[in-house]
Amino acid sequence: MTLGSYGQFCPVAMAAEMLCTRWTIVLVREMVAGSTRFNDLRRGVPRMSPSLLSQRLKELEVAGIVWRGPADDEPGVQEYRLTKAGHDLQSIIEAFGIWGQKWIETQATLENLDPSLLMWDMRRNLDPSPLPDRRTVISFLYPELAGGRRHWWLVVEPFGAVDLCSTDPGYDVDLWVTTNLRTMTEIWMGLARVDQVREKIQFEGDPAMASTMQTWLGLSPFSSQSKLVH
Repeated sequence: MTLGSYGQFCPVAMAAEMLCTRWTIVLVREMVAGSTRFNDLRRGVPRMSPSLLSQRLKELEVAGIVWRGPADDEPGVQEYRLTKAGHDLQSIIEAFGIWGQKWIETQATLENLDPSLLMWDMRRNLDPSPLPDRRTVISFLYPELAGGRRHWWLVVEPFGAVDLCSTDPGYDVDLWVTTNLRTMTEIWMGLARVDQVREKIQFEGDPAMASTMQTWLGLSPFSSQSKLVH
């Protein structure tokens, strides 16, 4: 019997022993979403220490959920990818998210604001198709935050790649968006639309981009699930 074992033959209990240690299911969520490199995984779980991240990755590798190998396009760089068993967890991750969006009270959800995670998720889900067919830079400013947490840039390349910067990338900015972190989180989670909170957002720059923000922003994959508690 392993440390912390439930001591049950039930498959639910055995799966819980493996997946319900702290941060594990959130880490798998990040891998299901497409992150494969250590630093990208850190950006998806910004409050997880690097040492604990390394430990959890090793545990998932031993469990046959993750495999580690060299990156195809960058010699010397290691990547972490889901095995077939890991990919089978996608439906579980989706079910967790849908349940949380549906049943976790809104106020409790919005107590856990995190600009790093929000901007990383926005980068991942942004839809470049409504944007100009050239490099496009969008600046987000959260005035209530301090230091390196208040200013972020999304750089959208013509071929669709999106980069997130926490320092000025040095490009001309097409659209400046100034709002508070709670409002932006509400929009991204599908709890409010841009037009419903327009008085809380200040736009400067390209008016066409400002008017189509709801379209190109890209929302949480769970945003279409309505909350049943408020």
